[in-house]
Amino acid sequence: MNSKNSPSHLPDHVLLQIFRYLKAEDILNLSSVSQTWYRVSKDELLWKSLVKRDWNVNPTIGIAPGQTSWFSEYLRLWQHTPILETEVLKGHTHQVLHVSFSHNGKYFATCSKDGYVMLWDAGYPARIKHYYDMKVYSWKNTQFSQFNESDTLLLVSGVHFGNHSNTGEIAVFNLEEDFVIQCRMSNKPYDFFGTWYNDNYLLSGDLRWLAHLVSTSVVWLNRASQESDSEFTSIMNRMFKFYNRSASSIRSITVANCRSLPQRQPTSSSPTPSNTSDDCSSNKSCHETGNPISHPDLPTADTKTTDRSSRKEEDVFFHNSTEGTLWPTNSGEFQSWRRDSPNITAARMGNRDYETKEESKSDDDEVEKESTRSDSPLACSGAEASSQRAESEATDDDSEEVLDPREKFLIFTMGSRTYTPHQIGLKRISPFTFCNRIDIGPSLAERVAIQRQERQALEESLALGIPPPEPVWQDFEAVADRFDPIDHVIDLNGHIIGMSLSPDHRYLYVNVRPWPQGCIIENPLQPPPIAQEIDIHVIDLVTLKQVGSLLRAHRSFTPNDECFFIFLDVSNNYVASGAEDKYAYIWDRHYGVVLAKFPHQDVVNAVSFNPRDPEILITASDDYTLKIWRSRHRARQLNLPLVDLPVGMEFRQRSSLLN
Repeated sequence: MNSKNSPSHLPDHVLLQIFRYLKAEDILNLSSVSQTWYRVSKDELLWKSLVKRDWNVNPTIGIAPGQTSWFSEYLRLWQHTPILETEVLKGHTHQVLHVSFSHNGKYFATCSKDGYVMLWDAGYPARIKHYYDMKVYSWKNTQFSQFNESDTLLLVSGVHFGNHSNTGEIAVFNLEEDFVIQCRMSNKPYDFFGTWYNDNYLLSGDLRWLAHLVSTSVVWLNRASQESDSEFTSIMNRMFKFYNRSASSIRSITVANCRSLPQRQPTSSSPTPSNTSDDCSSNKSCHETGNPISHPDLPTADTKTTDRSSRKEEDVFFHNSTEGTLWPTNSGEFQSWRRDSPNITAARMGNRDYETKEESKSDDDEVEKESTRSDSPLACSGAEASSQRAESEATDDDSEEVLDPREKFLIFTMGSRTYTPHQIGLKRISPFTFCNRIDIGPSLAERVAIQRQERQALEESLALGIPPPEPVWQDFEAVADRFDPIDHVIDLNGHIIGMSLSPDHRYLYVNVRPWPQGCIIENPLQPPPIAQEIDIHVIDLVTLKQVGSLLRAHRSFTPNDECFFIFLDVSNNYVASGAEDKYAYIWDRHYGVVLAKFPHQDVVNAVSFNPRDPEILITASDDYTLKIWRSRHRARQLNLPLVDLPVGMEFRQRSSLLN
């Protein structure tokens, strides 16, 4: 054959056209034929077409924010996405309900129906470091865990024994003192779960019924260390008290930071919830690293990243995906996702200024009478705080401490039309002080005198035929001043079964089983039927707007009354979720496509990325096992035999001339 007519001398445009029909593996192998083929094999337009072909990416979608090389993107999706089953852990003897990583990536905790909580060393191979049987405290199972910011404490919540019990408990384990329980506190309902407020304080819940279908949810702020030298030292403060209707309640609570929100100044007109979102959306730094900090050393949108093309990545087949990239912007990240879903509506509640709400609380609210608990920390201001400071100074006791200078969002699931959670509620929290000293109130003799006076007044009223005034709890407007308003509510028109924050706390990802479009709820105790398909909705916590929902892939089958939480997790580049179809799933955040699914023998309840190395993913299943999935790159670094490892089901197409 004439050398001029040999394949190695084909024009570049002809080679590119041929390469477009080949597999990525074949192109990389052919790049060693000659310098010309090497140069053509690294053409960015070629790899752009391969990314969109092999992962079925919408042709209109641009490259992920902060990225400059389509070749690097292809390698990330192919070689740096968790896909290989490198370990199967069988420490639990019953269904595994939850898994969570420490922020330093060194440990992970698991919860199970066997009643145990286990702390694992995340190295290879993973091993159990500590475990604790919570059945000794009448726990039926452990269901949720979360590490504090410094990874020195572990929050674990569980369910008490009882066929119809909705009560639970939270325990805090000290990880620096051989996994000893540091404190325990009540938690109701149990699927409130609990969460860390900051490194030393956590949130728990309480539910109190007021009337038929009407209740109140109380959010308590608790010290993680409850040792005290005085019976008058407070270990918990009431933060909020919310009104629940339609037999619903506050559930699945979490906290996100929004540190730089402008402080609202009191005005003659009360701001509406829309003002709240406008305040946040107008501030560019609302998306700073959140609490708990998943990636404290990764850059935010204000941080410049290194140009990957300057590192000559074409000479290194596998780039280091642990390096930071720009956080996605609102204009680019979700352009591949479905927008303006007809099954999504936004709602707002409360037109009163929540900062003045504490001053308008009724003193005679019998629901709030607590003999051992202090009042709301948000109420510790003004004259009351001054009085407490004076009293504390007189007793050499510090009565107040500013917990956290950062502005925060309290985020939770709720409902207003039916008892099943179908709405996301948000409450802004300004920096406040924790009231350390309990107000002991009147003495015993004074309380007896007050009760005698109240009894005498009641008898006189009854003698005159005047019935005692009773709150009409079903009429929210009549009792609204007794409760804290919710600043913003987003109705997702479906049963919410999971939610997770992105590492920078900019976006909230929500698992939802949608209701039929246009359904009408006539009885709050009979919610609409829910779909088997699960949608992942995304809420921008800067604008408080929805930016879209992932295309459906994972499924659930249980009806409304048996529906349970399916935990999801979010890394810088990926979203993963469990499902009832015996698979876990992973999507790319920017391109909005499902990349792979990971098989189990039963329902997959939870997933968790290693926050220090998102190329590692753990899945927890009803089949009593945990599986650790690593990328091909990580498996190669561990010298694992790739050909012998089980592979998840990839959605990457593998075109070639032979197909």
